[in-house]
Amino acid sequence: MTDPNAIQPSELDQLPDRDPEETAEWQASLDAVAKAAGPHRAAYLMRRTLERAEGTGVALPKLLETDYVNSIPTAAEPAVPGDEAMEARITAWNRWNAAAMVTRGSKHGVGGHIATFASAAWLYETGFNHFFHGKEGDGSGDQLYIQGHASPGIYARAFLDGRLTEQHLDNFRQEAGGNGLPSYPHPRRLPWLWEFPTVSMGLGPISAIYQARFNRYLTSRGIKDVSDSHVWAFLGDGEMDEPESTTALTLAAREGLDNLTFVINCNLQRLDGPVRANFKIVQELEALFRGSGWNVIKTLWGTAWDELFRLDTTGALVRRLREVPDAQVQTYQTRDAAYIREDFFGKDPALAEMAKLLSDDKILECFHLSRGGHESRKVYAAYKAALEHKGAPTVILAQTVKGHTLGEGFASKNANHQMKKLTVDEFKAMRDRLELPIKDSDFAEGQVPYGHPGADSPEVRYLQERRAALGGPAPARRVHPLPALPAPAEKAFTAFDKGSGSQSVATTMAFVRLVKDLVRDKETGKRWVPIVPDEARTFGMESLFPSLGIYSPKGQTYEPVDRDQLMYYKEAKNGQILNEGITEAGSMADFIAASTAYATHGEAMIPFYIFYSMFGWQRTADQMWQLGDQLGRGFLVGATAGRTTLTGEGLQHADGHSPVIAATNPAALTYDPAFAYEIAVIVKEGLRRMYGEAAEGEDQNVFYYLTVYNEPLPQPAKPSGLGIDEGIVKGLYRFNTAESAGLTVPANAPRIQLLGSGTAIHWALKAQRLLAEEWGVAADVWSATSWGELRRDAMEADAALLRGEDRVPYVRQALHGAEGPVLAVSDYMRQVPDQIAQWVEQDWSSLGADGFGLSDTRDAARRHFGVDAESIGVAALAQLARRGEVKASAVKEAREKYGL
Repeated sequence: MTDPNAIQPSELDQLPDRDPEETAEWQASLDAVAKAAGPHRAAYLMRRTLERAEGTGVALPKLLETDYVNSIPTAAEPAVPGDEAMEARITAWNRWNAAAMVTRGSKHGVGGHIATFASAAWLYETGFNHFFHGKEGDGSGDQLYIQGHASPGIYARAFLDGRLTEQHLDNFRQEAGGNGLPSYPHPRRLPWLWEFPTVSMGLGPISAIYQARFNRYLTSRGIKDVSDSHVWAFLGDGEMDEPESTTALTLAAREGLDNLTFVINCNLQRLDGPVRANFKIVQELEALFRGSGWNVIKTLWGTAWDELFRLDTTGALVRRLREVPDAQVQTYQTRDAAYIREDFFGKDPALAEMAKLLSDDKILECFHLSRGGHESRKVYAAYKAALEHKGAPTVILAQTVKGHTLGEGFASKNANHQMKKLTVDEFKAMRDRLELPIKDSDFAEGQVPYGHPGADSPEVRYLQERRAALGGPAPARRVHPLPALPAPAEKAFTAFDKGSGSQSVATTMAFVRLVKDLVRDKETGKRWVPIVPDEARTFGMESLFPSLGIYSPKGQTYEPVDRDQLMYYKEAKNGQILNEGITEAGSMADFIAASTAYATHGEAMIPFYIFYSMFGWQRTADQMWQLGDQLGRGFLVGATAGRTTLTGEGLQHADGHSPVIAATNPAALTYDPAFAYEIAVIVKEGLRRMYGEAAEGEDQNVFYYLTVYNEPLPQPAKPSGLGIDEGIVKGLYRFNTAESAGLTVPANAPRIQLLGSGTAIHWALKAQRLLAEEWGVAADVWSATSWGELRRDAMEADAALLRGEDRVPYVRQALHGAEGPVLAVSDYMRQVPDQIAQWVEQDWSSLGADGFGLSDTRDAARRHFGVDAESIGVAALAQLARRGEVKASAVKEAREKYGL
């Protein structure tokens, strides 16, 4: 019978054994240890041997898990250079005010979270006092990604520091009247304090990785030396369940981002209960990060455990700690010493003997209070080790108790994430526990008071002196006045004015050509950041490879297979292109870092991220919302856009809805240009608005979303006349009339207005000819470059009317006097053009590509969705027939003629 535990031949090392006798001796030694001292001792020796091998550079698979103990033993911990007692008092004030702020707010029903900061207070305080560099020193300072639910503690510290008042704290989660505090880190709502919005879980980790990577990019390209900046990401162990939390770990290790530290608050709880009830989340995360190439530091146990580890001469304690599941650790937090003696120590005779040497108070101190993440000395040692480690990013796994110091009603309780307040008696007990000088009489009418030792108190002076030494307040967002970027040479934009003649050009290609010219600009060319998720060849961008280079911290250590070709694959340490591989989430994280460099580093960068339009808003809309929250600027480009232009790819690639999703984002300016010259006008305007001299009252903190198509079509010349550029920017202008198009129509012919966006305008132009030549109908064709901007302007006009101002929406002004009804068409669902229907005075109807996409030719797909020229013609006749301007029989005749 085969032993199922035996090593199978496929698992053996394939190298020949040069000395079988020596190998046998090693194996016999291991067998002897296991027999004489037990398998645990054998396992211990093997782990230590592997650690020694790794430390001396012997090529062996890495040990993915270590014992459930601190990575840094107590004897190796450096002394904390500050005043630990003073820092403890500061932390106590912060704990109190965080809890008071949320409790006071709960009376207004606005909620809040207090258990997260209670567990993480020392993780932040140690950093603020000794590690986090501010923006008032040299360079850009550090970038801090604060765990969203810990925001009350950050506000509490800013209150102690004098940056916030009691009025601010009382307006926590009450922003409508101004002077309020957002519930979570939010740069748009509190732009002087928060740099990074982090409460959409999972986005903080991936953003931090790509921010650290972008810092290296800026330095390597010579834009700004930010090598002294360190990125700190504070995360929850439950947050690591999000796929975005771990999707870029290998990138961070591969590129050696030792300017990055993750601090994961392992309080073993997520929103509803334990993170890994039957397992151990710390061990799982250690294996994940080690396997991804990170340096891992575990900070699990406080100094109270030192005595227990000294007593553990057999390894029984370490073994028991490894096997107890996290949910049981939580249970110990809430039970008495007798229960812990029986359930934890009683499982092993050696532990039972150890427990006889421990008092009940000692057991409760260890299991209720003493965690590595609650002691400044332990946290300081971990942070210092993280900064000293070179060649790889570091993750610190800090074990804490959720709800620590809030009282028995909070600590480790499954429901503590939803618990929003403490009673007066619980506050008084907390006051005594924290030894704060708050009197019973301060609780006026049952209201918990805020606590402050005084602006000139030793605590506040110490706090401010420490921050001054580290470069000023943190967290903080600074936007230093930057000179407007000079406008690129006009010829880059006017190159499309004459059209393409007989040559067919897709608008995707037109955009890429424009970018090629702009990146050559002597003044601003180096500030462009092209971002592409491994589809550069699809979009015709491969010609940028040799001229700009693809960024790689290693440069190019190989000879590319296409080196003898003109457009070879060139990687470079100072490469300008960020080619991220197949990751839209990573590309968006790149874009966010680049688009906010004007604030983070005081350097205006111009990112454009080009992607399959279907895989943009549909896949990463949450990050695009994060981009708006973070006040990012740049160009998102949805290429191969539309539901019918990408032949053969089918419904998974057929985008018929991205402008609808984009319309939900207040910071997104969405355009669907039809022609190359329109793209040039839009990009020129975008550069002016985001990076140039903005008009009075104009918000620069916006980003542009352009949809461009892969269908090669003749590009017409830009129409002459006043107001064309204004119409392109505002969203609508008349491209031609039936008469200016050279069509012959009767003097009193029925007339209709055809509005088209993107590639649909070509179907409208064909329909214009059909209507004139075959049905005697005059159609004027309008290019609707932005349904979304037309709607935004109209909504602003409505709001102005309610304020008593007389304002007419631009779409109504543009269509004023246009004869006949309006028929709108796009390569998107009808909801896209229907955004403006209520503000159009003429009779309105629309056509669109509603439903799922499908694989077929462009003509067949357009006929399927009823948006081709013939379908437009029939719809136009139907609209005119309802008005009595053509015979009803004409509609049936046209439908039969065109085979609809």
